[in-house]
Amino acid sequence: MHTSAIRTMATGILLLACLFLTSCSDTGAPKEGTPAYFWAAAQETFANSDYVKTVDHLERLTASENEFTARARPWLLVITSGTTRGYMDLADSFDAGAHASKTNPTAFRRGTNAYRAEANRTALEFVQVFDQFAKGKDDPVPVALPFPTGGAAPVSQLAKAAAGTMPAPGELESAVKNAIKRGVLLSACAAAGAPEDPARAQELLKPGTLQVPRATFMTALANTLFEQSKLYGPRQIGNPDRVKIFCTRALDALKTVPETKQTKELSSKITKSLKTT
Repeated sequence: MHTSAIRTMATGILLLACLFLTSCSDTGAPKEGTPAYFWAAAQETFANSDYVKTVDHLERLTASENEFTARARPWLLVITSGTTRGYMDLADSFDAGAHASKTNPTAFRRGTNAYRAEANRTALEFVQVFDQFAKGKDDPVPVALPFPTGGAAPVSQLAKAAAGTMPAPGELESAVKNAIKRGVLLSACAAAGAPEDPARAQELLKPGTLQVPRATFMTALANTLFEQSKLYGPRQIGNPDRVKIFCTRALDALKTVPETKQTKELSSKITKSLKTT
């Protein structure tokens, strides 16, 4: 009887311990590896301006169809296009610095090549995501990203670099971060239908999920593709085949939207670029 009582008591204690541990671990947080987990992680890393990790989280969400895919893909387009813009601005500034510097143009050229290589990498990522998005029919397009941090004004350190003065290591690190943050901010403005207007974009994105007409969103993507095609021009990377890839996709995007004065002008610019490639 004594042994039986001990067993019964031990079993009861074990059950209580299991219940206690279960209640402590059940915090309501999404289970690791689930779409909800990656969505929450993307929001956290985006708030910290850690766009590399945010892209990783969003790519996991867009790799398959789930409850977050429709919202993750436009967000991924914003980050990859904005990051590309940031690296292109860095490369252009260092290219100007290479011509302006009388003492150390080689260092500027190395920076130019490095930033163009990064811009090429993120631009190709953008095209891949665009191809996935273009297959869809979402209308309106859910733009669910929080308003990005950073400023829309040109990065002051880049003006210094363009004038031929190499920024100090600490300044350079700050310049890279600020250029990318600025690029993502301006990309978010365009996606929200408020290009170059951060105040308006912030107001539009405040509710959490902005519904943007597909025609507006596709026009913004077409303009982005055209701007990215300049990365492959003869004075930059010099890859005419990629100029054609980006410009052709831009024209294809414009074919899916009603013609306006804006789309007509953009289409004309793209066609002219293709003819001179």
